[in-house]
Amino acid sequence: MPIIQHLIIDQYGAFLGKHSGRLQVTKDKEKLAEAPLLHLEQVLVTGEGIGLSADAVAACCTAGIPIYFLDPRGRPYAALYSAGLTGTVLTRREQLLAYTDHRGIELALAFARGKITNQAGFLRYAAKYRQEAAPEVYDILCRAAEEIRSDLEELTRLTGSTVEEIRNALLTVEGHAAQKYWTALKHLIPESYAWPGRRHRGARDPLNAALNYGYGILYGQIERAIVLAGLDPYGGFLHADRPGKPSLVLDLIEEFRAVVVDRTIVGMATKGMKIELDESGLLTEKSRREIAEKVLERLDADERYERKRQPLRIIIQSQARHIATYVRGDRAAYEPFIARW
Repeated sequence: MPIIQHLIIDQYGAFLGKHSGRLQVTKDKEKLAEAPLLHLEQVLVTGEGIGLSADAVAACCTAGIPIYFLDPRGRPYAALYSAGLTGTVLTRREQLLAYTDHRGIELALAFARGKITNQAGFLRYAAKYRQEAAPEVYDILCRAAEEIRSDLEELTRLTGSTVEEIRNALLTVEGHAAQKYWTALKHLIPESYAWPGRRHRGARDPLNAALNYGYGILYGQIERAIVLAGLDPYGGFLHADRPGKPSLVLDLIEEFRAVVVDRTIVGMATKGMKIELDESGLLTEKSRREIAEKVLERLDADERYERKRQPLRIIIQSQARHIATYVRGDRAAYEPFIARW
């Protein structure tokens, strides 16, 4: 029996139960999957009409295995963890205080710097494989990467005493870089996708739907890392506070969007893998599963980090802990994750 680390449940009418140290997924008395708790790292519920037993939930919480729930568009709507994970106090107090002083500014700038640098890095990474085969595309990607990197200089000019004083200017810089990034990426996408450019909510084209779905999976990883680090997912710095908005999750995810999801989904498209929508404009069950498997596979891939190679999911957890140690004063500065493209 193959070792299952990421259990994906996506079939309508499926049921997740526990049996003798294992999670079992069944449907109409047929066993669809079985995963020993010993090796399991997460459960991803991506379909509708799926049931879970209290025993399965208890077993996952006891073993520290998160259960994530995504709707058909990839929007996270729930996550289950052990209740004890939210029991920390000191880190959260310092996190909230950091919003009012220089720590909030430094964190917001770092998140933006990480995002912009990794966007430029991905363009350069994609360009080097097209230098001979598609020199025009190579030139476009390299030029865009340099223009995006020049936006980093704008970040160094932002001054203020709190993050609220610089947020609008900071988001403007980030937005300009993002516009250049997505415009350049359009040259990588096969014409068969008829990609209209980046669309967020309600996207009804295959590539944007795939990106949004991939971000939803990454979102769960980021949220869990933040909770495990003792931080409040709703107390962000780069993204403004709003009821129900997990601002810190949206902050930290910026460092990893291009590294984890953009690289994966653009790679699927350029390799000719089919990404299909159903008649409702939603990703098909087959496409959802393939995207989830590819993104989770990418999260298990090693990257250079702190002088050694580590899986990206471990790097995400380390970055969340670095935020916590920084706001507590145990770390002199917070540095964003920059991939070695």
